[in-house]
Amino acid sequence: MSSARRDLESGGATKNATTYSAAPTNYVFDPEVHWTSWLVPLFVAVNVVVFVVAMYVNDCPRNNLAFEGDCVATFLGRFSFQPLRENPLFGPSSSTLSKMGALRWYDVVNQHEGWRLVTCIWLHAGIVHLAANMLSLVFIGIRLEQQFGFVRIGIIYLLSGFGGSVLSSLFIRNNISVGASGALFGLLGAMLSELITNWSIYTNKAAALFTLLFIIVINLAIGMLPHVDNFAHIGGFLTGFLLGFVLLLRPQFGWLEQRRFPAGVRLKSKYKPYQYVLWTVSLILLIVGLSIALVMLFRGESGYDHCHWCHYLTCVPTSRWKCDDN
Repeated sequence: MSSARRDLESGGATKNATTYSAAPTNYVFDPEVHWTSWLVPLFVAVNVVVFVVAMYVNDCPRNNLAFEGDCVATFLGRFSFQPLRENPLFGPSSSTLSKMGALRWYDVVNQHEGWRLVTCIWLHAGIVHLAANMLSLVFIGIRLEQQFGFVRIGIIYLLSGFGGSVLSSLFIRNNISVGASGALFGLLGAMLSELITNWSIYTNKAAALFTLLFIIVINLAIGMLPHVDNFAHIGGFLTGFLLGFVLLLRPQFGWLEQRRFPAGVRLKSKYKPYQYVLWTVSLILLIVGLSIALVMLFRGESGYDHCHWCHYLTCVPTSRWKCDDN
């Protein structure tokens, strides 16, 4: 999630990572369950290593002959950054990002390089982009992993990043897209659905819901600025939101209390009926939605053919800026 212009001079869209905040944790849960967070720190380490490798491959002093001497921080040698007029985020060139797996519609559809839907979430347009996303990931992800474990949070992170890439590909054809913002928005979406599906065990319900909705709306609104790939945010958010209903259910409090009863005595079911309904509906919507989106993508269809007003979701033109129709 970056407040980043992924628009390198060749034209790119950055997945924006703005200021994320975790929802209040004023709920009742099983005090015996608490995981140690190791997967989120590992994700952070992988993203940093991939960025270092991208800068090594970029080798600005040698490959940036057209702007010889204009590399930023030349004392870093081959790790120096592209000229700021080409990449204001202190990072590699768009050609380097493309070489390493940035998301490009043409390559995914016509070159059958579907792996770019996954690799792009580990790449970042610059050190500013990387820092914003990784701080957000640490702030949100560690708390979620401690509460729900690495398996569930890992699944939400990876599938949300994939879902964000799929929706981005349906709408962005001429630009490249990189960043973990779709995955991070997926964690935000999962936090919202976790609040809803575990509604009965929360205290201060209204305050928790309002705080989280405010954070989500602000971040999606910032995604409407030019050169920010808000489709990746929306796709990741929707994927994480549905996965939260599937993976982040908490047993109702009365069921936990029954563990004090003699073996075999159970008066309450583990989950409430509405939790089962949300689980079923969300799983169906997730499978159907991703399937339809993938079919449309690999058939070469454009999302704008089915949603003519959707360009307003990623950029709203004003007197200060114009939006690229592509």
